[in-house]
Amino acid sequence: MANFKKLLKCVREYKLPSILTLIFIIGEVIIEVLIPFITADLVNKIKTGATMPELLTTGGILVLMAIVSLSFGGAAGLTCAKASAGFAKNIRADVFRRVQTYSFENIDKFSTASLVTRLTTDIGNVQMSYMMLIRTAIRSPLMFIFSITMAYIMGGALATTFVVIVPVLICGLLLIAKFAMPAFRRVFKKYDRLNESIEENVRGARVVKGFSREEHEREKFGTASEQIRRDFTKAERIVALNTPLMQICLYFNMIFVLTFGSYLVISGTGADIDVGQLSAMLTYGMQILMSLMMLSMIYVMLTMSAESVKRITEVLDEEPTIESPENGVKEVADGSIDFEGVSFKYSKKAKKRALSDIDLHIRSGMTVGIIGGTGSSKTTLVQLIPRLYDATEGVVRVGGIDVREYDLRSLRDAVSMVLQKNMLFSGTIKENLRWGNPNATDEEIIEACKLSQAHDFVSSRENGYDTFIEQGGTNVSGGQKQRLCIARALLKKPKILILDDSTSAVDMQTDALIRAGFKKYIPETTKIIIAQRIASVQDADMIIVLDGGKIVGLGRHEELINTSEIYREVYEQQTGGKDNE
Repeated sequence: MANFKKLLKCVREYKLPSILTLIFIIGEVIIEVLIPFITADLVNKIKTGATMPELLTTGGILVLMAIVSLSFGGAAGLTCAKASAGFAKNIRADVFRRVQTYSFENIDKFSTASLVTRLTTDIGNVQMSYMMLIRTAIRSPLMFIFSITMAYIMGGALATTFVVIVPVLICGLLLIAKFAMPAFRRVFKKYDRLNESIEENVRGARVVKGFSREEHEREKFGTASEQIRRDFTKAERIVALNTPLMQICLYFNMIFVLTFGSYLVISGTGADIDVGQLSAMLTYGMQILMSLMMLSMIYVMLTMSAESVKRITEVLDEEPTIESPENGVKEVADGSIDFEGVSFKYSKKAKKRALSDIDLHIRSGMTVGIIGGTGSSKTTLVQLIPRLYDATEGVVRVGGIDVREYDLRSLRDAVSMVLQKNMLFSGTIKENLRWGNPNATDEEIIEACKLSQAHDFVSSRENGYDTFIEQGGTNVSGGQKQRLCIARALLKKPKILILDDSTSAVDMQTDALIRAGFKKYIPETTKIIIAQRIASVQDADMIIVLDGGKIVGLGRHEELINTSEIYREVYEQQTGGKDNE
């Protein structure tokens, strides 16, 4: 309930349609309960030989009541749909905004597939529950109470049948819900695994086809899908017992009312109960049992969605591990970078440090290369600069100021990163490039593309910079994608430019042209280049050699050839000891 109360804050501007739904439902129930009462009067009038005008008057009242009830029901349906859909929209927006504030550490805590499930399936369940709460959960109890009351008014002692039926039905429905719930709860975690399988398969479609692993992926997907089917089947099989239980109680009520009611009508000559009251009793019995059955379905839905509510509030309650300080520094003076006694672990529970004892000083405008084997924490090192992670120990300074003192947006606007996994979005080339600077002019876009050696291939396209990029950049090559991502980063006009192995898919000549352009056109920008090829960092002002999260070599190319065994081995493997210049 505490979690659900948190989510109820998301109703916000949809409070009015929610309240109107309740009002319309109350009106609908009152009229529906009165209709059998008027119908009973009509039956009795027919029995006593009432005149046609009297019958038409009563019939007209019934028609009018049916129309009003239908109007109330239709209005409730419209306002309920608006309120529940709006409620879900607000939850989805709040969850998405919350995820946007997460640091990498927070995102690591939730898998991508799990976040997708929470934003789709879980919110869908909550939307359905809210719809049932403001409509059916109000209608059913009211219908139950009003129908019981009217049944005693109309049937007297005959209504005692409900004293037997109602407890039996309630106990049966609660038992059904109790046994069905564990299976429903298990399903949600399995949905995460199913979505993960789909996501991996779609993202890695080329790899799957390249290795002819379609059959393996089908089996993996089939296993996840079969587990969900099995749990849902088990839960639905239990829930399906609602219908026979309902029918048993319904038919028992009909037999009892018809048998003893008919006896009372015949033996009492209508003094205790008449034909009209008997027909009303049957109707009220149906209303009572249907309202109980709907309450059981609400109970099942609410219990099932309780897990969804919990999963959604977990995302909303998760506190970002990295936040902007109040009155943070908004101006980055220059591109100088200092690491002072920096160590880093990905989580507090981790036993091993990803980085250890990093002391490093980079002057503004320098070109710095970073070399190291796989797992040497090259990417981790540069991610501390724009505060994608915070150092566990020590201080990282940019422009002479601790990065934790900066306004996050200002710091990250001053640092451009071209990541290892380049990402382009659906839209034109121009729209993708303006991610770097929404206000960039066409001239600035062309200049950035010339600098990244992207202008020629973009111009050769039929639509040039208006060429549409498919989702994920599937209609451009790896090298073209890298060059466009570099151009996008340059449009930010950053104080610090970080290239994380982002020229690996371009040829060495293009790589050299890009580096030469950097030296000529952005001399004041600090450039950090993570690379596997020595040629990409050979002419850097400083080269850092990382191994096991520690700096094991630092200096220019000529120095490291003589002082760093790791650097010399890599150089000789790639060049055979011959200079590439």
